[in-house]
Amino acid sequence: MIHDELKACGLGECHGSILVDASPAVLVEKALASNEGSLTETGALAVKTGRYTGRSPQDRFIVDTPDVHDQIAWGSVNKPFSQEGYAKVKEAVCDYLEARDLYIVHAIAGADRRWGRTFLVVCERASQALFARQLLVRPSRRQLVDFDPQDFSVLVAPGLKLDPAVYGTHSEAVVLLNFQEHEILIAGTKYSGEIKKSIFSVMNYLMPIEENVLPMHSSANMDPRTGESAVFFGLSGTGKTTLSADPQRTLIGDDEHGWAENSIFNFEGGCYAKAIRISAVTEPEIFNAIRFGSICENVVVDPVSRRPDYYDDAITENTRVAYPIDFIDNAQIMGQGRYPNVVIFLTCDSFGVLPPISRLDTNGAMYHFLSGFTSKVAGTERGVTEPTPTFSTLFGEPFMPLSPLLYADMFGRKMDRVGTRVYLINTGWTGGPYGTGKRMDLASTRLMVSAALNGSAENTQYVHDPVLNVDVPQHIEGVDEHVLNPRDTWADKGAYDRSARSLAQMFVDNAAEKYPDMADEVRAAGPHPDAQPPSAA
Repeated sequence: MIHDELKACGLGECHGSILVDASPAVLVEKALASNEGSLTETGALAVKTGRYTGRSPQDRFIVDTPDVHDQIAWGSVNKPFSQEGYAKVKEAVCDYLEARDLYIVHAIAGADRRWGRTFLVVCERASQALFARQLLVRPSRRQLVDFDPQDFSVLVAPGLKLDPAVYGTHSEAVVLLNFQEHEILIAGTKYSGEIKKSIFSVMNYLMPIEENVLPMHSSANMDPRTGESAVFFGLSGTGKTTLSADPQRTLIGDDEHGWAENSIFNFEGGCYAKAIRISAVTEPEIFNAIRFGSICENVVVDPVSRRPDYYDDAITENTRVAYPIDFIDNAQIMGQGRYPNVVIFLTCDSFGVLPPISRLDTNGAMYHFLSGFTSKVAGTERGVTEPTPTFSTLFGEPFMPLSPLLYADMFGRKMDRVGTRVYLINTGWTGGPYGTGKRMDLASTRLMVSAALNGSAENTQYVHDPVLNVDVPQHIEGVDEHVLNPRDTWADKGAYDRSARSLAQMFVDNAAEKYPDMADEVRAAGPHPDAQPPSAA
């Protein structure tokens, strides 16, 4: 069967050995024998990814085929690549892989099999095969019988360096998504996040069109007593993985989900958490998951003691650890839950302007969903060395191939149908902007998240901020009330007012540029830079 599957994705006679669906132990042994990495003191496989320590957005393209040409939201994120260029890259990738030992992984994206898709991942590195095995849903024996043919193939050739002058790529690395051929090609980069996010992008295209399922760049957890679930949106560095790994709740997944008619489900079977500065005290669930079968990317490890130093960013700020979801003690292994009764938008505001928690109505939620305001934190992408304000549509713009308005409209309808409550939580700066203020402390953020989830955040007075156009609670149990109103934390109140108006204008300008067809009621739910601030009322 495997030879037919390889033939289906363009691979002919392979001259090396082929290892199919090997166990973690075997893949770790192979990775160590090939000098791909070393073991840490807890048994995790530590690897370095070389030049690419994060995603490379400029190297990602979608092949412009007739069946998707009118569907894709083309632009600086979804960049087209010609069919002729794809054929040339595909030939180079196949020639390269056919001459090497290969590791094959059968995997599924979608814990709810009604909407899942099968992926055949072909790797030249055992460590990347381990990554794919641990991060995606692992099919049962019965599902393997029905696997052939795969819905999509993923060919991963990190050792192949392409000449841009010959292949029309941006650099020596490339990530190509071809929906017509049902293929993903990844070459020139060892960063395994490209595998994960490429598959996510495929699901983000297929789910709304074929299944009426809203794909979400989100984590999700649930109350084990009531079954009520919550969804956390946010880019890397906002706390999405950390805040969803709550010991009082059951983790459904940490990054990618679908919202179906009456449920949500994890696209993955594992987690890919940032490891920088984690500890057994601050993030015990993630810290304890770093053991044999996990993969540490770019974490500095002492060569003698094999002790990882999670505080050392000598290689990158974007240190990562990947592990199967059952390494989290309170994980919901089936990866499914009821529709969410709470949605939380996590933003990292480096201006120190947004309240640490505020409440949004449906139109406000759709506006902030489309805006996706945050700050890219150091190391998440190549070249980012300090917090950089950005608007990332849907809190996941790099992975959303379709029109943002399509996703937002689906989001609004699903929220209205079930009465979902929505909160905007700022895990960024307070008391001033980056360089002056300080980062919001995790303990306070956890208390605010808990109040949103258990409903106690509704049992207090709210004050409306007309400039930011959000409702701000005046009391959260255990949180210094001085912190809840960000203006109170600034020494220079006038400077805060100017910064708030400036940020509000950034929202307005972003919406005007990106979404000229945004519904009037949604646009009106966004910030208003010309409104009178509460202090002057």
